[in-house]
Amino acid sequence: MQRSYGLMRLFAIGLATFAVPTWGQAATATAPTRFSVVVDGPGAGRAPDVILLPGLASSREVYAAEVKQLAPNYRLHRVQIAGFAGEPAGPNASGPILGPVVEQLHQYIVDNKLDHPALIAHSMGGLIALMLVDAHPEDVGKLLIVDTFPFYGILFGPTATVESLKPQAQAFHDALMSQSDERFAATSPQFAAQMVASPEGIKLVAAGSVASDRRVFANSMMEDMSTDMRPKIASIKTPTTVIYPYMAAQGIKEKVDALYAGAYAGMPHVQLKRIDDSKHFIMLDQPAAFHAVVVDFLEAK
Repeated sequence: MQRSYGLMRLFAIGLATFAVPTWGQAATATAPTRFSVVVDGPGAGRAPDVILLPGLASSREVYAAEVKQLAPNYRLHRVQIAGFAGEPAGPNASGPILGPVVEQLHQYIVDNKLDHPALIAHSMGGLIALMLVDAHPEDVGKLLIVDTFPFYGILFGPTATVESLKPQAQAFHDALMSQSDERFAATSPQFAAQMVASPEGIKLVAAGSVASDRRVFANSMMEDMSTDMRPKIASIKTPTTVIYPYMAAQGIKEKVDALYAGAYAGMPHVQLKRIDDSKHFIMLDQPAAFHAVVVDFLEAK
């Protein structure tokens, strides 16, 4: 995988929203401050619970098409992190973000008496999911990760560490914060094109990133780049499926396979599956293939 692709992908990862009308009802058992939740599908206790967690600067609506297909048979908890894609920043406006989100997600599961729900998580959401099952292994029954590395420094090379990545993380943070609103809006479609293949998808992704609170965007991106879960994945017992995309422009397919396999080496209960002809937002670029994986994942015993 070429370094230029990795840098662009790392900077732009997760900048999206799928702008369709929201339906469902807000969850009422708990009032998290770090995120909001909309619940779709049958009432409590009438269907298996599934949590859907989007990524960096993403709206819960990235899962809209999937929700329409799953809602008749599953109770879906669609999360949106405060500060992303138009959601008010709340306490995420300053200080740490990922750790507090993990703890409030744990509390949401406990307060709503969710019985080992399945968790589907994309991009930075996948990193949060790994942090959750590491800190609270009893919370989640199984995990589907959509294009997430346990450490994004992998994209910079096999010897990258949190320490060695600090200058790049700070530079990306500062560049994001220093842009004028006009400049950021003008360049967002270029970054969105790194994440989504379809022209319509590019428009939606760019709109989501522009609607995000810039402080939350920049700070959470820097946290994402500075979090390395590789030393902990060997102890994660939660059954996990990881899906990842491939486009011909990325180069040799086997090298992409090896990159993801190496990233999750040592994780005891993990399966990896490549989705071809897709960029980072697999659910938008290949919705049929994504749905097939989700169905297999949810129905697996």
